[in-house]
Amino acid sequence: MKAAVCYGNNDVRWEAVPDVFPKEDEVKIKVKACGICGSDIPRATKMGAHSYPIILGHEFSGLVEEVGKNVKGINVGEKVTAAPLVPCYECEQCKKGNFSLCHNYSFIGSRQQGAMAEYICVPAKNVVKLSENTTFEQGALFEPATVSLHAFNINQYEPNGYVAIIGGGTIGIFAMQWAKILGCKKVVVFGRDKEHLKLSKELGADEVISTLDEDFIEQAMNLTDGKGFDYIFESAGAVATIKYSFKLAAKKAHICLIGTPTNDITFTPREWDLINRKEFILTGSWMSYSNPFPGNEWEMTKKCFADSCLKFDDRLFYKKFNMKSANNAFDLFINPNEKIKGRILLLK
Repeated sequence: MKAAVCYGNNDVRWEAVPDVFPKEDEVKIKVKACGICGSDIPRATKMGAHSYPIILGHEFSGLVEEVGKNVKGINVGEKVTAAPLVPCYECEQCKKGNFSLCHNYSFIGSRQQGAMAEYICVPAKNVVKLSENTTFEQGALFEPATVSLHAFNINQYEPNGYVAIIGGGTIGIFAMQWAKILGCKKVVVFGRDKEHLKLSKELGADEVISTLDEDFIEQAMNLTDGKGFDYIFESAGAVATIKYSFKLAAKKAHICLIGTPTNDITFTPREWDLINRKEFILTGSWMSYSNPFPGNEWEMTKKCFADSCLKFDDRLFYKKFNMKSANNAFDLFINPNEKIKGRILLLK
């Protein structure tokens, strides 16, 4: 078979690799679509992978090609996606159902070979069937959609509050939609990119606010009758946006950090004092799993895509490439003139 193999910095090659065969508890999937996640970029451009050569890709969908002899309930030809985490099931956190915090996990497309290939074998436990009306493109978005939903579980979300989504990218747009599905009073998306804000509004945001506006904090407070937001989901991972979340928080608010910072963060005493004076709860969210594995995040995403209450728009993808041109897709991320706005999708 052929795969997009990453050998190091800016060195992705479409080439022949050994065929894969499912073990007795595995499923072989013919890959039809695979997204490029933000975490894939440093693996391909900044020597950020655990080892090389590596086949990247953990946001994918396809058709069942073959099943191992012990696999029940999954049939050849079915449309599927798969959770990329491979937990050990034996450590303390796994036994508590906290699979995202597994001490000994593997991960498809990172610690083991991924889905930027013609075929991939995954544990049957990881397979999630897609409904007939769910497209392969939607299937490649299950993982980011579940990441957004997991944050609501971690953030102790309850309906009817004011919700702020900071960052209007893929994760932020899905978080906005989950806020609506789960019954918020009002959800507001904050961002810098006009197109992201426009798409957020079209997909259901009650309001959108540009953080480029000097008075955006004042605008936000006016939308909450001056009290601030009960739940905040920070998805950008930037120093400034993390600090915005402290300012936007209501007293006794819940703030969840989904984004992954790449720079050191420092706070002035006044900024840090907001934690004490507002007594808000600050938490992080990592990946997208719960008990029973892979969790309610994946089941809800399956149901809500099938029911169309979780809305899909082709603009969630910035560009699409044939998988054999994966090297050209990754070249976008080192092109200083390219302003990437959304997921890159590889299709086979």
